[in-house]
Amino acid sequence: MSPFARALLMGCALVSVSAAAPNFAVAAEVAPILTTPDAVDSQSYAQPRVARVTHVDLDLTPDFATNTIAGTASLDILAAPGAKAVVLDSYGLAIAKVTDASGRALPWTLGKSDGDKGSALTVQLNGAKRIVITYSAGKDAQALQWLPAELTAGKTKPFLYSQGQPTLNRSWIPTQDSPGIRQTWSARIVVPEGLTAVMSGEMLTPEGEPAGAGKRAFRFRMTHPTAPYLIAIGVGDIAFKALGARTGVYTEPSMIDRAAAELVDTEKMVEAAETLYGPYRWGRYDVLVLPPAFPYGGMENTNLTFLTPTFITGDRANVSLVAHELAHSWSGNLVTNATWKDIWLNEGFTTYVENRMMEALYGPERAQIEADLYWDELQEAVKTSTKPESITLFGEDTDVQYIKGDAFLRMLEHAVGRDRWDPYLRGYFDRHAFKPQTTAGFLADLREHLIKGDKALETKLRLDEWAYKPGIPTNAFHAPSPALQQVDAERAKFLAGGAAADVPAKAWTTQQWKRFLNGLPRKLTPAQMADLDKTFDLSASTNSYIRSAWLELVIANRYEAGLPSLEAFLGSIGRGLFVRPLYDGLVKDKDWGLPLAQAYFARSRTTYHPSLAAEFEKTINGG
Repeated sequence: MSPFARALLMGCALVSVSAAAPNFAVAAEVAPILTTPDAVDSQSYAQPRVARVTHVDLDLTPDFATNTIAGTASLDILAAPGAKAVVLDSYGLAIAKVTDASGRALPWTLGKSDGDKGSALTVQLNGAKRIVITYSAGKDAQALQWLPAELTAGKTKPFLYSQGQPTLNRSWIPTQDSPGIRQTWSARIVVPEGLTAVMSGEMLTPEGEPAGAGKRAFRFRMTHPTAPYLIAIGVGDIAFKALGARTGVYTEPSMIDRAAAELVDTEKMVEAAETLYGPYRWGRYDVLVLPPAFPYGGMENTNLTFLTPTFITGDRANVSLVAHELAHSWSGNLVTNATWKDIWLNEGFTTYVENRMMEALYGPERAQIEADLYWDELQEAVKTSTKPESITLFGEDTDVQYIKGDAFLRMLEHAVGRDRWDPYLRGYFDRHAFKPQTTAGFLADLREHLIKGDKALETKLRLDEWAYKPGIPTNAFHAPSPALQQVDAERAKFLAGGAAADVPAKAWTTQQWKRFLNGLPRKLTPAQMADLDKTFDLSASTNSYIRSAWLELVIANRYEAGLPSLEAFLGSIGRGLFVRPLYDGLVKDKDWGLPLAQAYFARSRTTYHPSLAAEFEKTINGG
């Protein structure tokens, strides 16, 4: 193999930095790619063994009047000898022109669109090592949500944010949008005066710099090779408050104090994670608390986790969400699934690491409560699945990949003991830092560095059964939570005829409430529903975790008194975790619920992220 070809595959070549981008430092080495068959990404058009993107330099201007973003993406290309073209991913992008670094036009073609995969953008290199794409992304870009001022907390200025996972960033950035093709990046974002841009990289210009009449430019860079889905942007009326020496929170000014109070332990979380899994390698760890339309609980964008405001409940009961996204700084951002079929390597690992962090910060009892709830979810998935073969680490149900992956790692910890498991896991992150990974690669690492030829241990662990077969192997480990067992006892008393007032729930945590409500039969008497609602004011709860669990019961019982709460909740919350089961429940009730779902969705659609709105539309229309 030639030195150039070896560099392409293994990432040993230096990246050349064009004079067109003098302000940005680029990592000295190209991240490796995997070339095994299980690492081929069927959701990308890229051909990285022929030519691959190593660096992305963006110069973009969002336009809030037209809900479009336009400018240039300059890409550094590492090509094998004789390679004629580089193939990129594009979804709905309007390409104006493509040139090399000197401005010489390069031929390009945009292939036929293939659903969510988008189109292949093929650029003839003609010897170029850097290509410059002039383009725009329209208001239908799947990764971008443009919020009018009235849908923000402050109600005075618009807001823009992106959500790139898994394959949505190709709708606003023309690059090789595959998690196994890590890229450094830099950006210049020009926004109207009075707005601030933030991104998931190092902020170079905290106050911005003049960029023409009524405009300011913000510059960013990411010098570590990063999976492209982690490039993220937010633009709005954004304030900042420090939480520690290397942590802080961005959000709208009206939310900054509440958010900072909820996030007060963030610096401690970083320190706890480092103690367990090695140094935090991304510089700062800040968070951006978004408007309620954000579709997820959080998104682990490097340097800048995006968070839903629904985690703010005033009691820090839901900061495990923050721990989860921070844990991705090791599992997901540092060591990344090479393709999306291996997402459990991100999410299963992160769910496990999150729980270990919660134990370190808040004690074993709280960690055991949260682990027990995950076990509940796994058992429920097994119980209710109409496709038992889908209960795998590669199934269609992403939630299963989170919780079965967590159960897999919890079994490994219990089987070998923390004195062996913790050093192994820290070494795993060190060995594979800034690299992609597959399930086969993880199992090989386990066998080399943990099992080390011990045949009895290999038999005990049943690795291939966990990794490749459906269901939950019988060597799974579960330690029930005494605190949740007490909740179960109180629920039983209520169902046996007790009064809601006798349930000692006033001091319960969110997790205990979830156990209580989710464990109730889906059919209660009208008197029981009214008693619970009157006693605990559940329809008016400001805790989204509790209220959404209650509203599932409202739908299952056709509890008319709860419908105003349901309509208001669906019109003010965009997080899929809370909203999805409510629409699903309504749609299942064809006579009563489906017309309500249609009416609520029609009124609330513009408050949801485009990807979530499209999903709900399919659910409601039977698509």
